[in-house]
Amino acid sequence: GRATLPIISPVIDFKAFIEADSSSDKFIAYVDQGNPNHLFKLAKQNKTYTVLIGPEGDFAKEELDIAIEKGYRKISLGNNRLRTETAALAACHTLTLLNVQ
Repeated sequence: GRATLPIISPVIDFKAFIEADSSSDKFIAYVDQGNPNHLFKLAKQNKTYTVLIGPEGDFAKEELDIAIEKGYRKISLGNNRLRTETAALAACHTLTLLNVQ
């Protein structure tokens, strides 16, 4: 019963993706126990989002720095460490809950 589906793009180079991203809200999920910025608190309704989910072992420090320099905000998906595929689903579900009207 959904009217729209998430867009799943082909795999491209990390830096090329960062340069081309035109989303209004840009987030990078990074495992950092000291980060209180949960995605649900930072995302706003009715925006276009990009949420970067890293590979097993997380993003490299260099990748994190590049993303932040390009306007991405570091976010948390909760207190538990999630596998890559679970983190992506958690982020999609969080944004769906935020935008239910």
